[in-house]
Amino acid sequence: MEHKIKSAVAFAAFAVCAGVSPVQAEECGNVTIASMNWQSAELLASLDRYILEYGYGCDAQLVAGDTVPTFTSMVEKQQPDIISEGWVNLLPDTLQSGIDGGKLVVTGQALSDGAQNGWFIPRYIAEQHPDIKTIADALKHPELFPAPEDPSKGAVFNGPQGWGGTLVTTQLFKAYGGNEANFTLVDTGSAAGLDGSLVRAYERKEPWLGLYWTPTAILGKYDMVMLDFGVPHDAAEWKRCNTVATCEDPKPNAWPKDEVKTVVTAEFSRRTNAAVMEYLQKRSWDNATLNKLLAWMNENQATGDDGARYFLETNEELWSKWLSPEATEKVRQSL
Repeated sequence: MEHKIKSAVAFAAFAVCAGVSPVQAEECGNVTIASMNWQSAELLASLDRYILEYGYGCDAQLVAGDTVPTFTSMVEKQQPDIISEGWVNLLPDTLQSGIDGGKLVVTGQALSDGAQNGWFIPRYIAEQHPDIKTIADALKHPELFPAPEDPSKGAVFNGPQGWGGTLVTTQLFKAYGGNEANFTLVDTGSAAGLDGSLVRAYERKEPWLGLYWTPTAILGKYDMVMLDFGVPHDAAEWKRCNTVATCEDPKPNAWPKDEVKTVVTAEFSRRTNAAVMEYLQKRSWDNATLNKLLAWMNENQATGDDGARYFLETNEELWSKWLSPEATEKVRQSL
């Protein structure tokens, strides 16, 4: 594969062979970046590592991480230095206590759009039926979304049991009167089952209605439209019933966005230079950009390092806005 480079060692070797090298590391020092165990976080951590090393002279290293233990370690031990993609809604109390206690600093939005769960339909269906803009609109048309086991009913494809999104979709199905509208909720059984149902329908240009979310590689490859919930988000009602499996009277509600931020330790924010903090404050991308990158990574069996390099080679007009002119030139010369 043309762009594929398997490791950080290969990154460095490529730069040396090209006659370029990072600026002296003492200008920034050692930096540890948490590489979380999902694709988009691995990609962003790898991108930060490359830019901090070649643009700002840091001795940057990735360390394995996951949301709960990494946030906890940053608060208690001030290590690692950076979470590039922190899903802060999962641990709001830990984040806030870390900020209030002078242990953590939020530098900016990793995902400018936030992450969003919802009910999606293919764009070709949305264009063929411009009247379908909301969940309620879709539920008026069971004939457009025939269920695989009983085509006389419409289908809403759900995720596997155990997912929070599956629970919420089940409650929203009740809230919007899915049964009364002659729809059935389809248990796809697994992440692969949900993905497979969407991909099959899309490649055959058939209707599909169901749970999905962004950013994801699937939505980078298949153009889907999220339906409007038709109501604003009601946080109290969401907590009371939309997220409680045993609640019998859920109300229509809008799925809130997940805030995805870049977080650093307070110790790192004090010892690093201002240019590095400015980069971490500016560095943010939207879901459309990330979806396409994730789709490219899937198609090319690419690592986070591969994806970072591909992004840098193909999106200079975006990443150069995050960097100082000097750092931009150093990164450009390293590629």
